[in-house]
Amino acid sequence: MILFPAIDLKDGQCVRLKHGDMATATIYNDDPAAQAKAFEEQGFERLHVVDLNGAFQGQSVNSAAVGAILKATKNPVQLGGGIRTLEQIEDWLDRGLARVILGTVAVRDPDLVRQACKAFPGKVAVGIDAKGGKVAVEGWAEASSLGVIELARKFEGAGVAAIIYTDIDRDGVLTGINWDATIDLADAVSIPVIASGGLASIADIVRMTMPDAKKLEGAISGRALYDGRIDPTEALAILRGRPAMETRS
Repeated sequence: MILFPAIDLKDGQCVRLKHGDMATATIYNDDPAAQAKAFEEQGFERLHVVDLNGAFQGQSVNSAAVGAILKATKNPVQLGGGIRTLEQIEDWLDRGLARVILGTVAVRDPDLVRQACKAFPGKVAVGIDAKGGKVAVEGWAEASSLGVIELARKFEGAGVAAIIYTDIDRDGVLTGINWDATIDLADAVSIPVIASGGLASIADIVRMTMPDAKKLEGAISGRALYDGRIDPTEALAILRGRPAMETRS
Protein backbone atom coordinates (compact mmCIF):
# COMPACT_ATOMS: atom_id res chain seq x y z
CA MET A 1 0.00 0.00 0.00
CA ILE A 2 1.59 3.24 -1.19
CA LEU A 3 1.11 6.71 0.27
CA PHE A 4 1.88 9.24 -2.47
CA PRO A 5 2.75 12.73 -1.23
CA ALA A 6 1.43 15.34 -3.67
CA ILE A 7 3.11 18.34 -5.23
CA ASP A 8 0.60 20.51 -7.08
CA LEU A 9 2.30 23.13 -9.24
CA LYS A 10 0.88 26.59 -9.95
CA ASP A 11 3.13 29.25 -11.45
CA GLY A 12 6.21 27.25 -10.47
CA GLN A 13 5.23 26.98 -6.81
CA CYS A 14 4.01 24.13 -4.66
CA VAL A 15 0.39 24.86 -3.72
CA ARG A 16 -2.85 23.26 -2.59
CA LEU A 17 -6.31 24.15 -3.83
CA LYS A 18 -9.79 23.68 -2.40
CA HIS A 19 -12.25 21.87 -4.68
CA GLY A 20 -9.84 22.45 -7.58
CA ASP A 21 -10.43 26.22 -7.56
CA MET A 22 -7.26 28.04 -8.66
CA ALA A 23 -8.37 31.16 -6.76
CA THR A 24 -8.06 29.25 -3.47
CA ALA A 25 -4.38 28.36 -3.88
CA THR A 26 -2.31 28.25 -0.70
CA ILE A 27 1.44 28.37 -1.34
CA TYR A 28 3.35 25.85 0.75
CA ASN A 29 6.77 25.97 -0.88
CA ASP A 30 8.23 28.15 -3.61
CA ASP A 31 10.87 25.47 -4.29
CA PRO A 32 9.10 22.30 -5.52
CA ALA A 33 12.39 20.47 -6.00
CA ALA A 34 13.30 21.01 -2.35
CA GLN A 35 9.85 19.76 -1.37
CA ALA A 36 10.34 16.62 -3.46
CA LYS A 37 13.67 15.97 -1.75
CA ALA A 38 12.10 16.54 1.66
CA PHE A 39 9.41 13.96 0.95
CA GLU A 40 12.11 11.47 -0.05
CA GLU A 41 14.04 12.14 3.15
CA GLN A 42 10.85 11.58 5.18
CA GLY A 43 10.71 8.03 3.82
CA PHE A 44 8.21 8.28 0.99
CA GLU A 45 9.01 6.08 -2.01
CA ARG A 46 6.78 7.60 -4.71
CA LEU A 47 5.71 11.12 -5.70
CA HIS A 48 2.52 12.45 -7.28
CA VAL A 49 2.86 15.72 -9.22
CA VAL A 50 0.16 17.79 -10.95
CA ASP A 51 0.73 20.70 -13.33
CA LEU A 52 -2.34 22.72 -12.39
CA ASN A 53 -1.76 25.43 -14.97
CA GLY A 54 -1.28 22.73 -17.58
CA ALA A 55 -4.54 21.04 -16.66
CA PHE A 56 -6.45 24.23 -17.38
CA GLN A 57 -4.46 25.29 -20.44
CA GLY A 58 -4.19 21.88 -22.10
CA GLN A 59 -0.41 21.86 -22.34
CA SER A 60 2.55 21.57 -19.98
CA VAL A 61 3.22 24.88 -18.25
CA ASN A 62 5.36 24.00 -15.22
CA SER A 63 7.86 21.84 -17.10
CA ALA A 64 10.87 23.60 -15.58
CA ALA A 65 9.63 22.86 -12.06
CA VAL A 66 8.90 19.24 -12.96
CA GLY A 67 12.37 18.91 -14.46
CA ALA A 68 13.90 20.23 -11.25
CA ILE A 69 11.85 17.75 -9.23
CA LEU A 70 13.08 14.86 -11.37
CA LYS A 71 16.67 15.94 -10.73
CA ALA A 72 16.12 16.42 -6.99
CA THR A 73 14.61 13.04 -6.09
CA LYS A 74 15.43 9.42 -6.81
CA ASN A 75 11.81 8.46 -6.18
CA PRO A 76 9.61 7.47 -9.13
CA VAL A 77 7.41 10.41 -10.14
CA GLN A 78 3.96 10.32 -11.74
CA LEU A 79 2.72 13.47 -13.45
CA GLY A 80 -0.67 14.70 -14.62
CA GLY A 81 -1.96 17.96 -16.03
CA GLY A 82 -1.99 19.10 -19.64
CA ILE A 83 -0.64 15.89 -21.17
CA ARG A 84 -2.78 15.37 -24.25
CA THR A 85 -0.68 13.80 -27.05
CA LEU A 86 1.53 10.75 -27.68
CA GLU A 87 4.43 13.11 -28.36
CA GLN A 88 4.04 14.77 -24.97
CA ILE A 89 3.82 11.38 -23.26
CA GLU A 90 7.00 10.17 -24.95
CA ASP A 91 8.83 13.39 -24.14
CA TRP A 92 7.97 13.19 -20.44
CA LEU A 93 8.90 9.54 -20.16
CA ASP A 94 12.21 10.26 -21.90
CA ARG A 95 12.83 12.96 -19.31
CA GLY A 96 12.56 10.42 -16.53
CA LEU A 97 8.94 10.24 -15.42
CA ALA A 98 7.89 6.84 -14.12
CA ARG A 99 4.26 7.34 -15.14
CA VAL A 100 2.10 9.88 -16.96
CA ILE A 101 -1.49 10.51 -15.91
CA LEU A 102 -4.08 11.16 -18.61
CA GLY A 103 -7.30 12.84 -17.52
CA THR A 104 -9.14 15.05 -19.97
CA VAL A 105 -7.86 13.09 -22.96
CA ALA A 106 -9.21 9.88 -21.42
CA VAL A 107 -12.69 11.37 -21.85
CA ARG A 108 -12.12 13.18 -25.14
CA ASP A 109 -10.02 10.54 -26.90
CA PRO A 110 -9.99 7.15 -25.17
CA ASP A 111 -8.32 5.57 -28.21
CA LEU A 112 -5.25 7.72 -27.58
CA VAL A 113 -5.03 6.26 -24.08
CA ARG A 114 -5.14 2.76 -25.53
CA GLN A 115 -2.44 3.65 -28.06
CA ALA A 116 -0.28 5.11 -25.31
CA CYS A 117 -0.64 1.99 -23.18
CA LYS A 118 0.56 -0.16 -26.08
CA ALA A 119 3.46 2.17 -26.88
CA PHE A 120 4.55 2.65 -23.26
CA PRO A 121 3.56 -0.45 -21.25
CA GLY A 122 3.13 0.15 -17.53
CA LYS A 123 3.77 3.87 -17.88
CA VAL A 124 0.27 5.25 -18.42
CA ALA A 125 -2.33 5.95 -15.72
CA VAL A 126 -5.79 7.45 -16.07
CA GLY A 127 -6.97 10.25 -13.81
CA ILE A 128 -10.70 10.20 -13.12
CA ASP A 129 -11.86 13.31 -11.30
CA ALA A 130 -15.52 13.36 -10.33
CA LYS A 131 -18.04 15.82 -8.95
CA GLY A 132 -21.41 14.48 -7.93
CA GLY A 133 -20.50 11.12 -9.44
CA LYS A 134 -19.83 12.59 -12.92
CA VAL A 135 -16.42 12.93 -14.51
CA ALA A 136 -14.95 16.45 -14.78
CA VAL A 137 -12.39 17.59 -17.37
CA GLU A 138 -10.21 20.57 -18.33
CA GLY A 139 -8.76 21.02 -14.86
CA TRP A 140 -12.17 20.22 -13.29
CA ALA A 141 -13.64 23.29 -14.98
CA GLU A 142 -16.09 21.31 -17.13
CA ALA A 143 -18.46 18.49 -16.27
CA SER A 144 -19.12 15.55 -18.58
CA SER A 145 -22.08 13.19 -18.67
CA LEU A 146 -19.89 10.16 -17.98
CA GLY A 147 -20.10 8.20 -14.75
CA VAL A 148 -16.88 7.19 -13.01
CA ILE A 149 -17.28 3.43 -13.42
CA GLU A 150 -18.56 3.86 -16.99
CA LEU A 151 -15.33 5.66 -17.94
CA ALA A 152 -13.06 3.27 -16.03
CA ARG A 153 -14.53 0.23 -17.77
CA LYS A 154 -13.60 1.67 -21.15
CA PHE A 155 -9.99 0.90 -20.32
CA GLU A 156 -10.32 -2.67 -19.06
CA GLY A 157 -7.72 -4.78 -20.82
CA ALA A 158 -5.99 -1.76 -22.35
CA GLY A 159 -2.94 -1.95 -20.09
CA VAL A 160 -3.66 1.10 -17.91
CA ALA A 161 -1.22 0.96 -14.99
CA ALA A 162 -3.57 2.61 -12.49
CA ILE A 163 -6.62 4.82 -12.08
CA ILE A 164 -6.23 7.86 -9.85
CA TYR A 165 -9.73 8.61 -8.58
CA THR A 166 -10.37 12.04 -7.06
CA ASP A 167 -13.58 13.19 -5.43
CA ILE A 168 -13.50 16.91 -6.24
CA ASP A 169 -16.02 17.76 -3.52
CA ARG A 170 -13.53 16.54 -0.92
CA ASP A 171 -10.26 17.65 -2.47
CA GLY A 172 -8.22 20.02 -0.35
CA VAL A 173 -10.79 20.38 2.43
CA LEU A 174 -9.68 17.58 4.77
CA THR A 175 -13.04 15.83 5.06
CA GLY A 176 -11.68 12.33 4.51
CA ILE A 177 -11.41 10.11 1.45
CA ASN A 178 -14.69 9.05 -0.17
CA TRP A 179 -14.00 5.43 0.67
CA ASP A 180 -17.35 4.08 -0.47
CA ALA A 181 -17.05 5.44 -4.00
CA THR A 182 -13.37 4.57 -4.22
CA ILE A 183 -13.84 0.98 -3.15
CA ASP A 184 -16.91 0.62 -5.40
CA LEU A 185 -14.69 1.66 -8.31
CA ALA A 186 -11.94 -0.77 -7.30
CA ASP A 187 -14.53 -3.56 -7.12
CA ALA A 188 -15.86 -2.70 -10.58
CA VAL A 189 -12.58 -2.89 -12.52
CA SER A 190 -9.41 -4.96 -12.52
CA ILE A 191 -7.20 -1.88 -12.92
CA PRO A 192 -5.44 -0.82 -9.69
CA VAL A 193 -7.06 2.25 -8.09
CA ILE A 194 -5.36 5.07 -6.17
CA ALA A 195 -7.57 7.11 -3.82
CA SER A 196 -7.34 10.89 -3.91
CA GLY A 197 -9.19 13.87 -2.50
CA GLY A 198 -9.73 14.71 1.15
CA LEU A 199 -7.27 12.48 2.99
CA ALA A 200 -7.37 14.16 6.36
CA SER A 201 -5.85 12.25 9.24
CA ILE A 202 -4.22 9.11 10.59
CA ALA A 203 -7.74 7.63 10.65
CA ASP A 204 -7.65 7.64 6.83
CA ILE A 205 -4.26 5.93 6.91
CA VAL A 206 -5.61 3.22 9.21
CA ARG A 207 -8.63 2.91 6.89
CA MET A 208 -6.23 2.07 4.06
CA THR A 209 -5.21 -1.08 5.92
CA MET A 210 -8.75 -2.46 6.25
CA PRO A 211 -9.47 -5.65 4.27
CA ASP A 212 -11.80 -4.02 1.73
CA ALA A 213 -9.22 -1.31 0.96
CA LYS A 214 -6.27 -3.61 0.45
CA LYS A 215 -7.15 -4.02 -3.22
CA LEU A 216 -6.16 -0.36 -3.73
CA GLU A 217 -2.68 0.56 -4.89
CA GLY A 218 -2.62 3.38 -2.38
CA ALA A 219 -3.74 6.94 -1.70
CA ILE A 220 -2.53 10.49 -2.29
CA SER A 221 -2.03 13.03 0.47
CA GLY A 222 -1.53 16.75 0.07
CA ARG A 223 -2.78 19.36 2.51
CA ALA A 224 -2.80 17.00 5.52
CA LEU A 225 0.94 16.44 5.11
CA TYR A 226 1.72 20.11 4.57
CA ASP A 227 -0.39 21.19 7.54
CA GLY A 228 1.15 18.58 9.83
CA ARG A 229 -2.12 16.72 10.40
CA ILE A 230 -0.40 13.52 9.33
CA ASP A 231 3.01 12.57 10.67
CA PRO A 232 4.95 10.88 7.85
CA THR A 233 6.81 8.49 10.15
CA GLU A 234 3.60 7.32 11.83
CA ALA A 235 1.69 7.01 8.57
CA LEU A 236 4.39 5.02 6.81
CA ALA A 237 4.84 2.75 9.82
CA ILE A 238 1.12 1.92 9.83
CA LEU A 239 1.14 1.12 6.12
CA ARG A 240 4.19 -1.08 6.55
CA GLY A 241 2.35 -3.23 9.06
CA ARG A 242 3.07 -1.81 12.49
CA PRO A 243 0.03 -1.14 14.71
CA ALA A 244 -0.98 2.51 15.04
CA MET A 245 -0.33 2.54 18.81
CA GLU A 246 3.16 1.16 18.28
CA THR A 247 4.06 4.15 16.12
CA ARG A 248 3.33 6.53 18.99
CA SER A 249 5.59 4.83 21.50
